Amino acid sequence: MLLVAVAAVRISSRSGLPSLLIYLGIGIAIGQDGIGNVVFDNAELTQVIGYAALVVILAEGGLGTKWKEIKPALPAAIVLSLVGVAVSVSVTAAGAHYLVGLDWRQSLLIGAVVSSTDAAAVFSVLRKVPLPSRITGVLEAESGFNDAPVVILVVAFATVGPVDPWYVLIGKIALELLIGAAIGLTVGFLGAYGLRHVALPASGLYPIAVMAIAVVAYAAGALAHGSGFLAVYLAAMVLGNAKLPHWPATRGFADGLGWIAQIGMFVLLGLLVTPHELAQDFWPAVIIGLVLTMVARPLEVFVSLLPFRIPWREQALMSWAGLRGAVPIILATIPMVSGIEGSDRVFNIVFVLVVVYTLVQGPTLPWLARKLRLGDTEEGASDLGIESAPLEKLRGHLLSFAIPPASRMHGVEVSELRLPPGASVTLVVRDAKSFVPLPSTVLRRGDELLVVATDPVRDAAEARLRAVARGGKLAGWLGTGNGAGSAR
Repeated sequence: MLLVAVAAVRISSRSGLPSLLIYLGIGIAIGQDGIGNVVFDNAELTQVIGYAALVVILAEGGLGTKWKEIKPALPAAIVLSLVGVAVSVSVTAAGAHYLVGLDWRQSLLIGAVVSSTDAAAVFSVLRKVPLPSRITGVLEAESGFNDAPVVILVVAFATVGPVDPWYVLIGKIALELLIGAAIGLTVGFLGAYGLRHVALPASGLYPIAVMAIAVVAYAAGALAHGSGFLAVYLAAMVLGNAKLPHWPATRGFADGLGWIAQIGMFVLLGLLVTPHELAQDFWPAVIIGLVLTMVARPLEVFVSLLPFRIPWREQALMSWAGLRGAVPIILATIPMVSGIEGSDRVFNIVFVLVVVYTLVQGPTLPWLARKLRLGDTEEGASDLGIESAPLEKLRGHLLSFAIPPASRMHGVEVSELRLPPGASVTLVVRDAKSFVPLPSTVLRRGDELLVVATDPVRDAAEARLRAVARGGKLAGWLGTGNGAGSAR
Protein backbone atom coordinates (compact mmCIF):
# COMPACT_ATOMS: atom_id res chain seq x y z
CA MET A 1 0.00 0.00 0.00
CA LEU A 2 2.88 2.34 0.84
CA LEU A 3 4.51 1.68 -2.53
CA VAL A 4 1.23 2.40 -4.28
CA ALA A 5 0.88 5.68 -2.41
CA VAL A 6 4.43 6.72 -3.32
CA ALA A 7 3.76 5.86 -6.96
CA ALA A 8 0.59 7.95 -6.80
CA VAL A 9 2.54 10.96 -5.58
CA ARG A 10 5.03 10.58 -8.46
CA ILE A 11 2.27 10.23 -11.06
CA SER A 12 0.46 13.25 -9.63
CA SER A 13 3.62 15.38 -9.71
CA ARG A 14 4.54 14.46 -13.27
CA SER A 15 1.07 14.57 -14.81
CA GLY A 16 -0.09 17.80 -13.20
CA LEU A 17 -3.27 16.13 -11.96
CA PRO A 18 -4.32 16.73 -8.36
CA SER A 19 -3.44 13.76 -6.18
CA LEU A 20 -7.13 13.55 -5.28
CA LEU A 21 -7.87 11.56 -8.42
CA ILE A 22 -5.04 9.07 -7.88
CA TYR A 23 -6.08 8.27 -4.32
CA LEU A 24 -9.76 8.07 -5.18
CA GLY A 25 -8.82 5.65 -7.94
CA ILE A 26 -6.92 3.48 -5.46
CA GLY A 27 -9.97 3.36 -3.19
CA ILE A 28 -12.29 2.48 -6.06
CA ALA A 29 -9.91 -0.19 -7.33
CA ILE A 30 -9.83 -2.07 -4.03
CA GLY A 31 -13.51 -1.46 -3.21
CA GLN A 32 -16.79 -2.76 -4.53
CA ASP A 33 -16.70 -3.67 -8.24
CA GLY A 34 -12.89 -3.48 -8.02
CA ILE A 35 -10.09 -6.01 -7.84
CA GLY A 36 -10.23 -6.09 -4.04
CA ASN A 37 -14.03 -6.29 -3.83
CA VAL A 38 -13.93 -4.73 -0.33
CA VAL A 39 -17.46 -3.84 0.78
CA PHE A 40 -17.53 -0.62 2.84
CA ASP A 41 -20.67 1.47 3.37
CA ASN A 42 -20.15 3.16 6.74
CA ALA A 43 -20.85 6.81 5.91
CA GLU A 44 -20.73 7.86 9.57
CA LEU A 45 -17.20 6.49 10.08
CA THR A 46 -16.13 8.08 6.80
CA GLN A 47 -17.46 11.43 7.97
CA VAL A 48 -15.63 11.24 11.31
CA ILE A 49 -12.33 10.24 9.70
CA GLY A 50 -12.85 12.84 6.98
CA TYR A 51 -13.36 15.60 9.54
CA ALA A 52 -10.19 14.55 11.36
CA ALA A 53 -8.26 14.55 8.10
CA LEU A 54 -9.64 17.98 7.19
CA VAL A 55 -8.39 19.38 10.49
CA VAL A 56 -4.88 18.19 9.62
CA ILE A 57 -5.13 19.46 6.03
CA LEU A 58 -6.42 22.88 7.12
CA ALA A 59 -3.70 23.10 9.75
CA GLU A 60 -1.04 22.28 7.16
CA GLY A 61 -2.52 24.85 4.81
CA GLY A 62 -2.61 27.52 7.50
CA LEU A 63 1.00 26.86 8.48
CA GLY A 64 2.05 27.43 4.87
CA THR A 65 0.02 30.61 4.40
CA LYS A 66 2.28 33.65 4.01
CA TRP A 67 0.84 36.64 5.85
CA LYS A 68 2.57 39.15 3.58
CA GLU A 69 0.72 37.63 0.60
CA ILE A 70 -2.63 37.06 2.26
CA LYS A 71 -2.88 40.41 4.05
CA PRO A 72 -3.64 42.61 1.00
CA ALA A 73 -5.95 39.90 -0.37
CA LEU A 74 -7.86 39.39 2.87
CA PRO A 75 -10.86 41.70 2.20
CA ALA A 76 -11.46 40.22 -1.25
CA ALA A 77 -11.08 36.66 0.07
CA ILE A 78 -13.56 37.25 2.90
CA VAL A 79 -16.17 38.68 0.55
CA LEU A 80 -15.57 35.82 -1.88
CA SER A 81 -15.96 33.31 0.96
CA LEU A 82 -19.28 34.78 2.15
CA VAL A 83 -21.04 36.59 -0.70
CA GLY A 84 -19.48 34.24 -3.24
CA VAL A 85 -20.73 31.15 -1.41
CA ALA A 86 -24.26 32.59 -1.32
CA VAL A 87 -24.18 33.27 -5.07
CA SER A 88 -22.73 29.84 -5.85
CA VAL A 89 -25.26 27.97 -3.71
CA SER A 90 -28.20 29.87 -5.20
CA VAL A 91 -27.21 29.51 -8.86
CA THR A 92 -26.10 25.88 -8.59
CA ALA A 93 -29.21 24.87 -6.64
CA ALA A 94 -31.43 26.54 -9.23
CA GLY A 95 -29.65 24.65 -12.01
CA ALA A 96 -29.99 21.33 -10.16
CA HIS A 97 -33.70 21.92 -9.58
CA TYR A 98 -34.80 23.25 -12.96
CA LEU A 99 -32.39 21.40 -15.29
CA VAL A 100 -32.03 18.05 -13.52
CA GLY A 101 -35.36 17.91 -11.69
CA LEU A 102 -34.10 17.40 -8.14
CA ASP A 103 -36.28 18.63 -5.28
CA TRP A 104 -35.25 21.83 -3.54
CA ARG A 105 -33.65 20.20 -0.49
CA GLN A 106 -31.44 17.97 -2.64
CA SER A 107 -30.64 20.91 -4.92
CA LEU A 108 -29.67 23.16 -2.01
CA LEU A 109 -27.55 20.38 -0.51
CA ILE A 110 -25.64 19.91 -3.76
CA GLY A 111 -25.30 23.68 -4.22
CA ALA A 112 -23.86 24.06 -0.72
CA VAL A 113 -21.63 20.98 -0.86
CA VAL A 114 -19.86 21.94 -4.10
CA SER A 115 -19.37 25.60 -3.12
CA SER A 116 -16.20 24.83 -1.17
CA THR A 117 -12.93 25.14 -3.07
CA ASP A 118 -9.75 23.16 -2.39
CA ALA A 119 -6.42 24.97 -2.25
CA ALA A 120 -4.45 21.72 -2.28
CA ALA A 121 -5.99 20.78 -5.62
CA VAL A 122 -5.43 24.24 -7.08
CA PHE A 123 -1.78 24.62 -6.15
CA SER A 124 -0.85 21.03 -6.94
CA VAL A 125 -1.48 21.76 -10.62
CA LEU A 126 -0.03 25.28 -10.49
CA ARG A 127 3.32 24.29 -8.94
CA LYS A 128 5.03 24.82 -12.31
CA VAL A 129 3.36 28.17 -12.97
CA PRO A 130 3.80 30.42 -9.92
CA LEU A 131 1.24 33.19 -9.79
CA PRO A 132 1.38 36.79 -8.55
CA SER A 133 0.90 37.03 -4.80
CA ARG A 134 -2.48 38.77 -5.14
CA ILE A 135 -4.02 35.79 -6.94
CA THR A 136 -2.47 33.14 -4.69
CA GLY A 137 -3.44 35.17 -1.64
CA VAL A 138 -7.10 35.39 -2.64
CA LEU A 139 -7.34 31.72 -3.69
CA GLU A 140 -5.52 30.47 -0.62
CA ALA A 141 -7.52 32.57 1.85
CA GLU A 142 -10.79 31.73 0.12
CA SER A 143 -10.13 28.00 0.35
CA GLY A 144 -9.32 28.35 4.04
CA PHE A 145 -12.31 30.54 4.87
CA ASN A 146 -15.16 29.19 2.75
CA ASP A 147 -15.17 25.74 4.36
CA ALA A 148 -16.75 27.21 7.50
CA PRO A 149 -19.94 28.79 6.02
CA VAL A 150 -20.37 25.83 3.66
CA VAL A 151 -20.30 23.32 6.54
CA ILE A 152 -22.91 25.38 8.42
CA LEU A 153 -25.19 25.46 5.36
CA VAL A 154 -24.85 21.74 4.65
CA VAL A 155 -25.66 20.83 8.26
CA ALA A 156 -28.70 23.15 8.18
CA PHE A 157 -30.00 21.72 4.90
CA ALA A 158 -29.37 18.14 6.12
CA THR A 159 -31.41 18.60 9.30
CA VAL A 160 -34.59 16.53 9.36
CA GLY A 161 -37.60 18.83 9.26
CA PRO A 162 -38.07 22.32 7.81
CA VAL A 163 -35.00 24.39 6.96
CA ASP A 164 -34.46 27.59 8.94
CA PRO A 165 -35.35 30.88 7.21
CA TRP A 166 -32.53 32.56 5.32
CA TYR A 167 -32.08 35.35 7.86
CA VAL A 168 -31.69 32.77 10.66
CA LEU A 169 -29.04 30.94 8.62
CA ILE A 170 -27.15 34.19 8.05
CA GLY A 171 -27.22 34.91 11.79
CA LYS A 172 -25.94 31.42 12.62
CA ILE A 173 -23.16 31.68 10.06
CA ALA A 174 -22.07 35.09 11.35
CA LEU A 175 -22.07 33.98 14.99
CA GLU A 176 -20.20 30.72 14.36
CA LEU A 177 -17.61 32.47 12.22
CA LEU A 178 -17.02 35.16 14.85
CA ILE A 179 -16.63 32.57 17.61
CA GLY A 180 -14.33 30.42 15.49
CA ALA A 181 -12.19 33.39 14.43
CA ALA A 182 -11.84 34.68 18.00
CA ILE A 183 -10.87 31.27 19.36
CA GLY A 184 -8.52 30.48 16.50
CA LEU A 185 -6.62 33.76 16.80
CA THR A 186 -6.46 33.51 20.59
CA VAL A 187 -5.17 29.93 20.59
CA GLY A 188 -2.70 30.76 17.82
CA PHE A 189 -1.18 33.77 19.57
CA LEU A 190 -1.02 32.04 22.94
CA GLY A 191 0.53 28.95 21.38
CA ALA A 192 3.11 30.99 19.47
CA TYR A 193 4.03 32.94 22.60
CA GLY A 194 4.47 29.75 24.57
CA LEU A 195 6.60 28.01 21.96
CA ARG A 196 8.88 31.00 21.61
CA HIS A 197 9.44 31.47 25.34
CA VAL A 198 9.49 27.88 26.62
CA ALA A 199 12.39 25.70 25.52
CA LEU A 200 11.17 22.15 24.92
CA PRO A 201 13.57 19.33 25.91
CA ALA A 202 13.89 18.00 22.34
CA SER A 203 13.67 19.68 18.94
CA GLY A 204 11.37 16.91 17.68
CA LEU A 205 8.70 18.04 20.12
CA TYR A 206 8.18 21.38 18.37
CA PRO A 207 6.39 19.97 15.29
CA ILE A 208 4.17 17.83 17.52
CA ALA A 209 3.39 20.82 19.75
CA VAL A 210 2.44 23.00 16.77
CA MET A 211 0.00 20.41 15.38
CA ALA A 212 -1.40 19.80 18.87
CA ILE A 213 -2.12 23.52 19.28
CA ALA A 214 -3.94 23.55 15.93
CA VAL A 215 -6.08 20.57 16.99
CA VAL A 216 -6.85 22.30 20.30
CA ALA A 217 -8.08 25.32 18.33
CA TYR A 218 -10.49 23.12 16.38
CA ALA A 219 -11.75 21.38 19.54
CA ALA A 220 -12.22 24.66 21.40
CA GLY A 221 -14.07 26.22 18.47
CA ALA A 222 -16.39 23.24 18.09
CA LEU A 223 -17.12 23.04 21.84
CA ALA A 224 -17.97 26.74 21.89
CA HIS A 225 -20.48 26.18 19.04
CA GLY A 226 -18.26 28.12 16.66
CA SER A 227 -16.58 27.16 13.43
CA GLY A 228 -13.84 24.71 14.36
CA PHE A 229 -12.54 24.65 10.77
CA LEU A 230 -12.03 28.41 10.73
CA ALA A 231 -10.44 28.23 14.19
CA VAL A 232 -7.86 25.63 13.19
CA TYR A 233 -6.98 27.48 9.97
CA LEU A 234 -6.48 30.84 11.70
CA ALA A 235 -4.55 29.32 14.61
CA ALA A 236 -2.24 27.52 12.18
CA MET A 237 -1.79 30.70 10.13
CA VAL A 238 -0.73 32.63 13.24
CA LEU A 239 1.71 29.87 14.19
CA GLY A 240 3.05 29.70 10.65
CA ASN A 241 3.99 33.38 10.66
CA ALA A 242 5.34 33.56 14.21
CA LYS A 243 8.99 32.66 13.50
CA LEU A 244 8.92 29.60 15.71
CA PRO A 245 12.01 27.56 16.60
CA HIS A 246 12.91 24.65 14.29
CA TRP A 247 10.49 25.91 11.68
CA PRO A 248 11.67 23.94 8.60
CA ALA A 249 11.35 20.69 10.58
CA THR A 250 7.88 21.70 11.73
CA ARG A 251 6.83 22.60 8.19
CA GLY A 252 8.10 19.30 6.84
CA PHE A 253 6.34 17.36 9.58
CA ALA A 254 3.04 19.12 8.89
CA ASP A 255 3.42 18.57 5.15
CA GLY A 256 3.96 14.84 5.74
CA LEU A 257 0.91 14.63 7.99
CA GLY A 258 -1.11 16.45 5.35
CA TRP A 259 -0.11 13.87 2.73
CA ILE A 260 -1.02 11.01 5.06
CA ALA A 261 -4.39 12.60 5.83
CA GLN A 262 -5.16 13.13 2.14
CA ILE A 263 -4.13 9.62 1.15
CA GLY A 264 -6.17 7.95 3.89
CA MET A 265 -9.19 10.17 3.37
CA PHE A 266 -9.37 9.84 -0.41
CA VAL A 267 -8.84 6.09 -0.35
CA LEU A 268 -11.67 5.80 2.18
CA LEU A 269 -13.94 7.95 0.03
CA GLY A 270 -13.13 5.76 -2.96
CA LEU A 271 -14.09 2.71 -0.91
CA LEU A 272 -17.41 4.29 0.07
CA VAL A 273 -18.61 4.84 -3.47
CA THR A 274 -20.33 2.07 -5.43
CA PRO A 275 -19.10 2.42 -9.04
CA HIS A 276 -22.00 0.65 -10.79
CA GLU A 277 -24.43 3.16 -9.22
CA LEU A 278 -22.63 6.15 -10.70
CA ALA A 279 -23.67 5.62 -14.30
CA GLN A 280 -27.26 6.80 -13.83
CA ASP A 281 -26.06 10.03 -12.19
CA PHE A 282 -23.28 10.80 -14.65
CA TRP A 283 -25.15 13.22 -16.89
CA PRO A 284 -26.97 15.01 -14.05
CA ALA A 285 -23.53 15.56 -12.47
CA VAL A 286 -22.12 16.87 -15.76
CA ILE A 287 -25.04 19.29 -16.18
CA ILE A 288 -24.82 20.59 -12.60
CA GLY A 289 -21.03 20.86 -12.99
CA LEU A 290 -21.49 22.97 -16.13
CA VAL A 291 -23.78 25.33 -14.24
CA LEU A 292 -21.29 25.51 -11.38
CA THR A 293 -18.18 25.96 -13.52
CA MET A 294 -19.47 28.14 -16.36
CA VAL A 295 -22.12 30.22 -14.57
CA ALA A 296 -22.04 30.07 -10.77
CA ARG A 297 -18.27 30.33 -10.22
CA PRO A 298 -17.64 33.20 -12.70
CA LEU A 299 -20.69 35.04 -11.35
CA GLU A 300 -19.59 34.67 -7.73
CA VAL A 301 -16.10 35.90 -8.60
CA PHE A 302 -17.46 38.87 -10.57
CA VAL A 303 -20.00 39.93 -7.92
CA SER A 304 -17.64 39.43 -4.98
CA LEU A 305 -14.62 41.16 -6.52
CA LEU A 306 -16.52 44.04 -8.14
CA PRO A 307 -15.62 46.54 -5.36
CA PHE A 308 -11.92 45.66 -5.57
CA ARG A 309 -11.34 46.47 -9.28
CA ILE A 310 -9.35 43.31 -9.95
CA PRO A 311 -8.39 42.99 -13.67
CA TRP A 312 -10.53 40.70 -15.78
CA ARG A 313 -7.61 38.35 -16.54
CA GLU A 314 -7.12 37.63 -12.84
CA GLN A 315 -10.86 37.17 -12.38
CA ALA A 316 -10.93 34.73 -15.29
CA LEU A 317 -8.17 32.62 -13.76
CA MET A 318 -9.80 32.70 -10.31
CA SER A 319 -13.05 31.55 -11.90
CA TRP A 320 -11.39 28.55 -13.56
CA ALA A 321 -9.28 27.84 -10.47
CA GLY A 322 -12.30 27.01 -8.32
CA LEU A 323 -11.35 23.34 -8.06
CA ARG A 324 -13.39 21.06 -5.83
CA GLY A 325 -11.56 18.45 -3.82
CA ALA A 326 -11.91 16.57 -0.56
CA VAL A 327 -14.35 18.81 1.27
CA PRO A 328 -17.36 18.43 -1.06
CA ILE A 329 -17.18 14.63 -1.06
CA ILE A 330 -16.87 14.52 2.73
CA LEU A 331 -19.71 17.00 3.20
CA ALA A 332 -21.86 14.85 0.93
CA THR A 333 -21.78 12.19 3.65
CA ILE A 334 -23.61 14.50 6.11
CA PRO A 335 -27.08 14.04 4.55
CA MET A 336 -26.36 10.29 4.33
CA VAL A 337 -25.71 10.14 8.07
CA SER A 338 -28.80 12.29 8.74
CA GLY A 339 -30.99 9.95 6.68
CA ILE A 340 -32.19 12.61 4.23
CA GLU A 341 -34.22 11.16 1.36
CA GLY A 342 -32.17 10.90 -1.83
CA SER A 343 -28.88 11.43 0.02
CA ASP A 344 -27.23 8.52 -1.82
CA ARG A 345 -27.94 10.23 -5.12
CA VAL A 346 -26.56 13.52 -3.78
CA PHE A 347 -23.33 11.74 -2.84
CA ASN A 348 -23.03 10.06 -6.26
CA ILE A 349 -23.64 13.32 -8.14
CA VAL A 350 -21.07 15.17 -6.05
CA PHE A 351 -18.53 12.37 -6.47
CA VAL A 352 -18.88 12.31 -10.26
CA LEU A 353 -18.89 16.11 -10.49
CA VAL A 354 -15.66 16.44 -8.51
CA VAL A 355 -13.85 13.76 -10.50
CA VAL A 356 -14.99 14.89 -13.95
CA TYR A 357 -14.34 18.59 -13.50
CA THR A 358 -11.03 18.06 -11.72
CA LEU A 359 -9.96 16.08 -14.79
CA VAL A 360 -11.07 18.96 -17.01
CA GLN A 361 -9.88 21.94 -14.98
CA GLY A 362 -6.72 20.55 -13.39
CA PRO A 363 -4.55 19.98 -16.46
CA THR A 364 -5.77 23.18 -18.16
CA LEU A 365 -5.03 25.58 -15.27
CA PRO A 366 -1.30 26.03 -16.02
CA TRP A 367 -2.11 26.49 -19.72
CA LEU A 368 -4.71 29.16 -18.92
CA ALA A 369 -2.33 30.96 -16.56
CA ARG A 370 0.27 31.15 -19.31
CA LYS A 371 -2.29 32.28 -21.92
CA LEU A 372 -3.46 35.04 -19.59
CA ARG A 373 0.19 35.99 -18.95
CA LEU A 374 -0.19 35.65 -15.24
CA GLY A 375 2.85 33.46 -14.54
CA ASP A 376 5.33 34.97 -12.09
CA THR A 377 8.59 33.10 -12.54
CA GLU A 378 10.40 35.06 -9.81
CA GLU A 379 7.87 34.32 -7.10
CA GLY A 380 9.60 32.83 -4.10
CA ALA A 381 12.88 32.39 -5.93
CA SER A 382 14.94 34.01 -3.18
CA ASP A 383 13.08 32.82 -0.10
CA LEU A 384 15.27 31.54 2.71
CA GLY A 385 14.26 28.53 4.80
CA ILE A 386 15.79 29.77 8.05
CA GLU A 387 15.72 27.38 10.98
CA SER A 388 16.00 28.87 14.45
CA ALA A 389 17.13 26.92 17.51
CA PRO A 390 16.91 28.71 20.88
CA LEU A 391 19.99 28.73 23.11
CA GLU A 392 18.04 29.17 26.32
CA LYS A 393 20.89 29.33 28.83
CA LEU A 394 22.96 31.60 26.60
CA ARG A 395 20.00 33.92 25.87
CA GLY A 396 20.61 33.59 22.17
CA HIS A 397 19.56 31.83 18.97
CA LEU A 398 21.32 29.74 16.37
CA LEU A 399 20.03 30.47 12.84
CA SER A 400 20.84 28.03 10.06
CA PHE A 401 19.94 28.15 6.37
CA ALA A 402 21.17 27.25 2.89
CA ILE A 403 21.53 29.87 0.14
CA PRO A 404 19.04 28.98 -2.67
CA PRO A 405 20.21 28.86 -6.31
CA ALA A 406 18.41 32.07 -7.31
CA SER A 407 19.24 34.02 -4.14
CA ARG A 408 20.90 37.42 -4.50
CA MET A 409 23.01 36.56 -1.49
CA HIS A 410 25.30 34.78 -3.97
CA GLY A 411 28.44 36.90 -4.42
CA VAL A 412 27.93 38.92 -1.22
CA GLU A 413 30.80 39.16 1.26
CA VAL A 414 30.13 38.31 4.90
CA SER A 415 30.84 41.91 5.95
CA GLU A 416 28.34 43.14 3.36
CA LEU A 417 25.52 41.30 5.12
CA ARG A 418 25.64 44.18 7.65
CA LEU A 419 24.11 42.09 10.41
CA PRO A 420 23.11 44.03 13.54
CA PRO A 421 25.58 44.14 16.46
CA GLY A 422 25.11 40.97 18.49
CA ALA A 423 24.79 38.73 15.42
CA SER A 424 27.55 37.15 13.33
CA VAL A 425 28.18 34.37 10.82
CA THR A 426 30.10 31.74 12.78
CA LEU A 427 30.36 28.86 10.30
CA VAL A 428 30.00 28.19 6.58
CA VAL A 429 29.57 24.72 5.09
CA ARG A 430 30.64 24.51 1.43
CA ASP A 431 31.08 21.34 -0.62
CA ALA A 432 30.69 19.21 2.52
CA LYS A 433 33.53 21.12 4.25
CA SER A 434 33.05 23.61 7.08
CA PHE A 435 35.15 26.67 7.92
CA VAL A 436 34.97 29.86 9.98
CA PRO A 437 34.47 32.72 7.51
CA LEU A 438 36.43 35.96 7.36
CA PRO A 439 34.69 39.32 6.81
CA SER A 440 35.93 39.15 3.20
CA THR A 441 34.60 35.62 2.55
CA VAL A 442 32.35 35.62 -0.52
CA LEU A 443 29.15 33.62 -0.11
CA ARG A 444 28.02 31.27 -2.85
CA ARG A 445 24.77 29.58 -3.80
CA GLY A 446 24.43 26.29 -1.97
CA ASP A 447 26.43 27.46 1.06
CA GLU A 448 25.00 26.55 4.45
CA LEU A 449 25.41 29.25 7.07
CA LEU A 450 25.25 29.22 10.86
CA VAL A 451 24.47 32.59 12.42
CA VAL A 452 24.52 33.21 16.16
CA ALA A 453 22.34 36.08 17.40
CA THR A 454 21.63 37.38 20.88
CA ASP A 455 18.01 37.35 21.96
CA PRO A 456 17.33 41.10 21.45
CA VAL A 457 18.57 41.14 17.83
CA ARG A 458 17.32 37.74 16.69
CA ASP A 459 14.39 39.11 14.67
CA ALA A 460 16.46 41.93 13.17
CA ALA A 461 19.18 39.49 12.10
CA GLU A 462 16.68 37.18 10.36
CA ALA A 463 14.98 40.13 8.70
CA ARG A 464 18.33 41.39 7.40
CA LEU A 465 19.26 37.98 5.99
CA ARG A 466 15.97 37.71 4.15
CA ALA A 467 16.37 41.25 2.79
CA VAL A 468 19.83 40.48 1.38
CA ALA A 469 18.50 37.25 -0.12
CA ARG A 470 15.92 39.29 -2.02
CA GLY A 471 17.77 42.53 -2.73
CA GLY A 472 21.48 41.70 -2.59
CA LYS A 473 24.17 43.65 -0.77
CA LEU A 474 22.37 46.97 -1.34
CA ALA A 475 19.17 45.82 0.36
CA GLY A 476 17.83 48.65 2.48
CA TRP A 477 19.42 51.30 0.28
CA LEU A 478 17.40 50.61 -2.88
CA GLY A 479 13.94 50.39 -1.36
CA THR A 480 14.03 46.67 -0.61
CA GLY A 481 13.56 47.16 3.11
CA ASN A 482 15.08 45.14 5.89
CA GLY A 483 12.89 42.10 5.42
CA ALA A 484 10.49 42.62 8.29
CA GLY A 485 7.40 40.60 7.99
CA SER A 486 9.07 38.15 5.71
CA ALA A 487 7.45 34.81 5.08
CA ARG A 488 8.82 31.34 5.22
